[in-house]
Amino acid sequence: MASRGWAEIDTNFPTLQQRVADDLGRRIVAGAWQPGSPLPVEDALASELGVSRGVLREAVKSLVAKGMLRVRPRTGTRVLPPEDWNHLDPDVLRWKQSGDAAGLLRDTGELRRIVEPEAARLAAERACPDDVRALNDALAAMEAAAASPARGGYVAADIAFHRALLDAGGNRLLGSLGRAVEIALRHSFDVSTRTPGAVEASLPGHRAVVRAVEAGDPDAAAAAVLGIIDAARQEIARSPAKPGGPEAPDGRTRDARGGEAAP
Repeated sequence: MASRGWAEIDTNFPTLQQRVADDLGRRIVAGAWQPGSPLPVEDALASELGVSRGVLREAVKSLVAKGMLRVRPRTGTRVLPPEDWNHLDPDVLRWKQSGDAAGLLRDTGELRRIVEPEAARLAAERACPDDVRALNDALAAMEAAAASPARGGYVAADIAFHRALLDAGGNRLLGSLGRAVEIALRHSFDVSTRTPGAVEASLPGHRAVVRAVEAGDPDAAAAAVLGIIDAARQEIARSPAKPGGPEAPDGRTRDARGGEAAP
């Protein structure tokens, strides 16, 4: 397999080792090497990538830590099946977005249906004034972004809303989960708000969540969140976004960071 140019690799990575890990991770997610198969021998792979063996070894170590590779003395470096990967790792989420966007959207929607309604119940039972203020601030930012012609910042405000909801229940694991899957949420929200009218249609459900939390009504909070999730699933099903990433207004595709990539 020919090596891709480094210009195609995420420039957010500050080191050569991280760029190599990014290249290998994307290839594994894309199925360049099937589970159980070995990577090319070290010298050949280092030569293909144009890096030293030391750099390659450090990149491989990072993928071992993510559960994507296993290194054994006599069997070499082998690809592990997706069941072993750390799917909450931000890098793995980015690679899945570019290599398996449909699968990431499905997994994100299912995770939200499992987690968010119960998180909303906890928020309605436990939210303090600061939690309610955070929800209202995020809602206000969503409304302001929806009212602007460019609608810039809407997805970021939507993410802030749902993270505030997870935090409001007082369960630190839920709060950490929201931060861990932010890349997946951003991808899902970006796609689900692409259809005409989707942004405006999402606001009443978010307002209903805030009202329910303020009123201390767990059932209403859970029902409102479930309505948001179901509406997002329907919008995703009819979204014009392409499998490799949501389409930008000028016809370009968005990269794994939500920025616009060249056509």
